[in-house]
Amino acid sequence: MGGRPAKGGGRWVTVPPERLRRWADGFAGRHGPFEVTGDRGVVLLTARDGGRAELHVPFPPLAADPPPGGGEALFEALVEHALARRSVGVVLVRMGGYAAGVFHGGDLVVSKVGSRLVQGRSAAGGWSQQRFARRRQNQAGQAYDAAGETAARVLGPHLDRLDAVVFGGDHRAVDALRADRRLAPLFALEAEPFLTVPDPRLAVLRETPAAFRAVRVRVTDPA
Repeated sequence: MGGRPAKGGGRWVTVPPERLRRWADGFAGRHGPFEVTGDRGVVLLTARDGGRAELHVPFPPLAADPPPGGGEALFEALVEHALARRSVGVVLVRMGGYAAGVFHGGDLVVSKVGSRLVQGRSAAGGWSQQRFARRRQNQAGQAYDAAGETAARVLGPHLDRLDAVVFGGDHRAVDALRADRRLAPLFALEAEPFLTVPDPRLAVLRETPAAFRAVRVRVTDPA
């Protein structure tokens, strides 16, 4: 069955929007017929054997109020919402590397990647630890400034058309950008999930729609 263990029980799985109906059919095959309930943030499938699946709405809330009583209409509303072709900005930052891009649906419209040297350890001989730490701090500051400038330059012209901005890379690196006033309009559109990715390269950036478009599902098997 796979999946990542969920705090409090169950496991997390991610389902591409295009496979939601097939995934629900598989859930019914494993657990039997299910009831659909929920709201604009979470759609809940409850099977007769006690199995449960919490489908967390991507880019919440649902565009429209849930149909009264839930049921198949609510599930279909989730599918349509997840399949929508949104304009999404992506900013990835790690120590010394960054990438920024704008996607329409799964298509990358514009992008820029870059890197700056940030030493990972002190050089042998001659350098005091304090002097090395100051130099590394300065290098990191320059790298974050370059990342912020790139994000503002790439996403800024598309700001009025963006539905959301997704950040990723390293949490500490992204947090370091929050004080950059140029990026305040981007953080105002911040949406989950946070994308934990390796060094931000163009190939990594191109793969991010598989993560930010997916529906996160918490599955709990019957006791």
